[in-house]
Amino acid sequence: MDAQSNDTAISRVAGAIAEPARTKMLCSLMDGHARTSTEMAVIADVSLSTASAHLARLKEDGLVRLYTQGRHRYYSLADAHVAQAMEALMVISHKADTRYVSTTPSRLQFARTCYDHMAGTLAVQLHDHFLASGWLITPNVDEDSAYQLTVSGEKAMSGLGIEVERVRAQRRRFACSCLDWSMRRPHLGGALGAAFLQMTLSRKWVIQDLDSRALALTPKGRKECYGRFGIVLDNNPMGKAVGADSTPLAAPALSVP
Repeated sequence: MDAQSNDTAISRVAGAIAEPARTKMLCSLMDGHARTSTEMAVIADVSLSTASAHLARLKEDGLVRLYTQGRHRYYSLADAHVAQAMEALMVISHKADTRYVSTTPSRLQFARTCYDHMAGTLAVQLHDHFLASGWLITPNVDEDSAYQLTVSGEKAMSGLGIEVERVRAQRRRFACSCLDWSMRRPHLGGALGAAFLQMTLSRKWVIQDLDSRALALTPKGRKECYGRFGIVLDNNPMGKAVGADSTPLAAPALSVP
């Protein structure tokens, strides 16, 4: 692709994202779930026909993917690259402020999904612990966003029930830093970050909201964070603790290629 074609392609994608209704749709899909056009119309506060037109534009520009299950049609983000681009735009959108003061709602700032991995205060603390414990290292100073799992790190992740070799075999980045737009500090992304989030959900350390990206820490999760990682959470910014045996409803979740 030559420079002119590249410029045109970037402008078109930027235009697709820039429309407010389409921006709302893309942000809503950052939780990794798929949604119908009817749900997207409600989220974007537009008519169903308008939502369908917006989704067609997003699909045409490679930003969303369409899945058909019987009579139902679901939309999700096209891939992890789109999620990373949206997360980066969220960071950039705050840079106009000379003094950074987070305005992210406390429930989202504490813990939320960033497409298929965990973000927020809790995720940043976990990321810092992984580095401080020597579980993750940066093997190449020229590519400081990529991580390598050490022997002790592999043992620790395996101890959590994460099948490291299976995760490593996925056709995507194994482990990398992802700048957290609410904290302005990195959390763990990549296939390992996704596997860690799935582990916390399956063990009910956290549960996910039905209608937002927020993750609620359970009493079990609070205990595990302290016992395993030494993370002390004095106050639950999400209010009353949720039960560890709660079973949240969720939209259809789709795995990342």
